[in-house]
Amino acid sequence: MRYLIQASLSRLRPARNAAILSLVLLAPAGLAATPVTNVLPDAELRGTATFRFLGLPIYDAQLFTKGGGPLSWSQDFGLKLTYRKSLKQKALIESTLDEMARQGNSAPIEAQLKTCYQAVGAGDSYLAITKGPDAIEFWRNGRKTCTLSYPGIKRSFMSIFLGNNTRSAAFTRQLRGQ
Repeated sequence: MRYLIQASLSRLRPARNAAILSLVLLAPAGLAATPVTNVLPDAELRGTATFRFLGLPIYDAQLFTKGGGPLSWSQDFGLKLTYRKSLKQKALIESTLDEMARQGNSAPIEAQLKTCYQAVGAGDSYLAITKGPDAIEFWRNGRKTCTLSYPGIKRSFMSIFLGNNTRSAAFTRQLRGQ
């Protein structure tokens, strides 16, 4: 019996060691993958919300503002979306352009969005950090993908989630911490 237990434990050690090594290797990337505080040093979580379509959760959102205060369009802020389902790049681009058009906002050309967006799977996240009124930096799973520069892009893009005419007023109020 003692031999069977020792044999079983020795077989588990490589798996356990591999798991520990994976955690050690992934932890620094996970910790480093917090561009909100690196790019916006005074940013704190303001609000969270889950966006649903026909009752199905699509993504969880987090809003980061200066000191966790109320959203101010005159200050930079960050918005993180963590997806609960897989979406193709084309769907992300089309829905962004459609929402911007629905709200009457000017939009960048599709080719610009292709450099920023990639397909997502459950657990993937995008972080958009505003840089003044005309630029937004995009980070996918903690790695910068692009800076989208376009006149008025901050309000045009972020209004999809935080504006007065969003698809879900309840989602927006919750995300804004109201």
